[in-house]
Amino acid sequence: MSFLRVSLCVFFGLVLGLPVLAQQQSDKEKEKAQKEARQFMQEADVALGENNFPEAEAAYRKAIAKDAENADARYNMGNMYYTRENAPQAAQRFKQAAEVADTKTARHKANHNLGNAYMKQKMYQEAVDAYKDALRNDPTDDETRYNLALAKKMLEQEQEQEQENQEDNQDGGDDENEDQENQDQENQDQNQEQENQEQQNQDGEGDNEGDQDQQDKDQEEQEGDQDDQEQQDGQGDEQEEEQQPEQGQPQPAQGQLSPEQIQSLLEAMNNEERKVQDKVNAEKQKGAKVQSEKDW
Repeated sequence: MSFLRVSLCVFFGLVLGLPVLAQQQSDKEKEKAQKEARQFMQEADVALGENNFPEAEAAYRKAIAKDAENADARYNMGNMYYTRENAPQAAQRFKQAAEVADTKTARHKANHNLGNAYMKQKMYQEAVDAYKDALRNDPTDDETRYNLALAKKMLEQEQEQEQENQEDNQDGGDDENEDQENQDQENQDQNQEQENQEQQNQDGEGDNEGDQDQQDKDQEEQEGDQDDQEQQDGQGDEQEEEQQPEQGQPQPAQGQLSPEQIQSLLEAMNNEERKVQDKVNAEKQKGAKVQSEKDW
């Protein structure tokens, strides 16, 4: 019985002691990792003192790898990026430091610098939130309170500027629409003027054709009138030729016989004389006495 009791005590002692031993081992390993992390941080500080940024950055990364909950390594790394004007990387490290920090003081410092990194990037809303988180952990920090007021002011100005830009863009859009409408109206006016000009040109061509036809008709009529006139002139010339003596022959004066009339009269007298002579000759043949005509 005594042996059994001893065995049971040893068994339960081992069972109960294993978690304690495991925790002790874990604590030792954690302590070792933290110690190594602190060594890397010291190396990083030395490298920064020598302005050896690449070596300092590598040492901080090793420290974080050894101790994932090391807020100081992340915070110091954030400060290193911030002083080298790398605000995005600085903000990332300050945010990580605030998340793993185990004291209000550490969280306050990380969030305060996180707000500064956001201000560098003109991310005013994010800066306001970071400063508020910092004040929750230390409401007495006047510098954080001042930075918060400045961030709010910058955020308000940014929002006002965005509102003005939006209104300007809307006004600009209205102006562009008005300009487009004016341009469209001008194009329509130009098209209408062009159509009117083309219509006028077509009407002008029709008028020209009508004028040309009228001119041709007038020309034909004029030529016809001229032909008629020439024909009338020809007939008039013929009548004048019949009514008037030919040029070169003397015209008889009023109350006198013309040569043609004298010639006709002489021929008539000759014919009468010939008739009388024929009659006398006939009577002589008959033996009758015939009284002679008077001589002219």
